[in-house]
Amino acid sequence: MDKLSALRARLRRRSPYGPLRRRIFWQLTLLGFGSLAFLCFEYTQMPRGIIARLGVALLQQLQGLDYWVAVDTYNRIVYGHFNFIFAALVLVVFFFFLRFALSWFMRYFTEIERGLDGLLREDGQAITFSPELQPMEKKFNTVRETLARRRAERQQAEQRKNDLVMYLAHDIRTPLTSVVGYLSLLAEAPDMPAEQKARYTGIALEKAQRLEGLVNEFFEITRYDLHEMVLEQSRFDLHYLLVQLCDEFYPVLTAHGNTVELRAPEALTVYGDADKLARVFNNLLKNAVAYSDAGTPITVEADVRETGVTVRVTNRGRTIPPERLNAVFERFYRLDSARSSDSGGAGLGLAIAREIVLRHGGAITAESDAGVTVFTVALPPAPPAPPAPQAELNPPLAES
Repeated sequence: MDKLSALRARLRRRSPYGPLRRRIFWQLTLLGFGSLAFLCFEYTQMPRGIIARLGVALLQQLQGLDYWVAVDTYNRIVYGHFNFIFAALVLVVFFFFLRFALSWFMRYFTEIERGLDGLLREDGQAITFSPELQPMEKKFNTVRETLARRRAERQQAEQRKNDLVMYLAHDIRTPLTSVVGYLSLLAEAPDMPAEQKARYTGIALEKAQRLEGLVNEFFEITRYDLHEMVLEQSRFDLHYLLVQLCDEFYPVLTAHGNTVELRAPEALTVYGDADKLARVFNNLLKNAVAYSDAGTPITVEADVRETGVTVRVTNRGRTIPPERLNAVFERFYRLDSARSSDSGGAGLGLAIAREIVLRHGGAITAESDAGVTVFTVALPPAPPAPPAPQAELNPPLAES
């Protein structure tokens, strides 16, 4: 029974290149048998037979010899140098055998080279090989499709980035013009009433803050493309981090009419880069505020499971269509296709959050249904803490 199971397992593990191996085996076998048959024919027919009669006739035609003289001359040549002649024939047959074998092998290399050229083309045509190279054909076409998909994704990301830079450059001019205009009014009218001066100053400050946000988005784009992320991991209190982030968002939440509710155990410790993970939850909260309905609560829940720590950020607002749920984690993707100067960011927040979570060995997902959107971050469990050093049982006595 064990032998039968082993045989079945061996058959299942059979190489996909079996047809190619069989094709080469039979080609070489036929070529080898053909060469051997030719040598046997030469060996038997050269002293006496068809080859001998042809040799005698050739001597008669070229030298004008009598038949028996030609036979005697042929015998002297063949029997006197038989070993040399047969060895030369063996070498000739060997080189012909090698030449044909290499030609067959090179045909496969030519197909593979043509397939490599097909990977560089962008015409969308499928790569085709000989029937015995079907497994390689499938792999080449898979690579071709993967390269085409990545090329399209890069082009889309580059187009989004170019559009975003153009939008941000346009948006920067608007608050900058306002700041310059209101500051010019304040400079031209130093005796302006205090109430009007305070109003102009507030507007200029608001526009300057908007301008600062747009400049930060430019830096965000540059940082994302040029800097490599390095994690500095350690144990930290995730509950305290979430409390701190919720407190920091209080002014933004109040301005938008939202409230935040945190549900997390106090003894919640994770292992990771505290600054990077703070950025993750900051981006999720910012996204929840930007796309939630005014006056609705935002919930942050965290719990510990055997598989690790799970954090969920829930907001109520517009439902994200299923086809866009995966796209929200792409670079420079924004749910609002229309540009807005006062809401939305560079489309990098969720992409950066996903990269940070993946670097931690975790996963981030999104769900949206009936106006409720939930972003879930799953982090792996923290490694066991190293044992604390034990104190000496018998400490040395102090010298008197």
